[in-house]
Amino acid sequence: MWNLGLEQRLMWRPARPATPGYVAQCAQLTEARAAEPWLKAGSQTVQQQALRDLDQAWRNFYAGTHGRPTWRCEGVHEGFRVVGMQAQRVEKLNRKWGRVLVPKVGWVKFRLSRKLPEAKSYRVTRDRAGRWHIAFAVIAEPIRAPGNGVVVGVDRGVTVSAALSTGEMLSCPGLSRSEQRRVKRLQRKLARAKRGSNRRGKIRAAIARFKARESDRRKNWVEQTTTNLARLFDVIGVEDLRIRGMTKSARGTRAAPGAMCGRRPSSTEESSPRVGACSFSVCITRRRAGSRRSILRTRRRPAAPVGTSQRRTARAKRCSGASPVGTRPTPT
Repeated sequence: MWNLGLEQRLMWRPARPATPGYVAQCAQLTEARAAEPWLKAGSQTVQQQALRDLDQAWRNFYAGTHGRPTWRCEGVHEGFRVVGMQAQRVEKLNRKWGRVLVPKVGWVKFRLSRKLPEAKSYRVTRDRAGRWHIAFAVIAEPIRAPGNGVVVGVDRGVTVSAALSTGEMLSCPGLSRSEQRRVKRLQRKLARAKRGSNRRGKIRAAIARFKARESDRRKNWVEQTTTNLARLFDVIGVEDLRIRGMTKSARGTRAAPGAMCGRRPSSTEESSPRVGACSFSVCITRRRAGSRRSILRTRRRPAAPVGTSQRRTARAKRCSGASPVGTRPTPT
């Protein structure tokens, strides 16, 4: 439904009238559900919510706060959102399990990872590894500063994920050596597999499971580490790194970077996303949301070029009437 609405929005041209908005698309959705059985089989509430989310995405794009809405791909962006009274049909069965009433599906059990919150909406998604997840939209309460006046600095890197000013070195866990060798063997099989075959699909699913395992370990480490830092220290200083610029080449690729972009080390390009450098900064900021001056962002000052101080001294003496460095005063 998202892609259908996006395709209709992208049909606009300067010489054509405006494309239909959310209200007009909902009216067209009612007519399409009466004509198409496959569209009628789905929940109308979920389909309308997808159009509402698309309309909000375009509003954010025109406001300049977000990028342009893009297409949703199969196996990558699979999921839907449920809001309103239907989102409150959630029950807790026991300490580990609960169930939710999904429209047009029925009661679905899910594993509880934490206390069941009171949410007004939830999202059901399917990742690349084939796992289904349900996430309830709740604004978490920030962690208050302990008030002990202790300050700590965090330096993020590649070899060491986070180096604290206290001398402690923190490393983000990943796949073991045996798991990495297994992934390499699967990637070689994937390169030899025929496109569109069932064997290729099974190999891709196996690789996705290993990647999901690595991502879960990284997210778990980032969440636990940032929570411990927020509880132990009053002020946290984080270096303001541009992770997106460290992992991408300007107007080029890794093999052929752009003309205005220097060749970056392959270890930085490959390892920066794996060590959770970007998610670490986002999580530590979210832990202290609402508190002032508890998160300090610093940026390294670039080194001055050679001879800069001499040029400044010569310019100052020239303006004041004195002779520049290395010249003699002219006789009067």
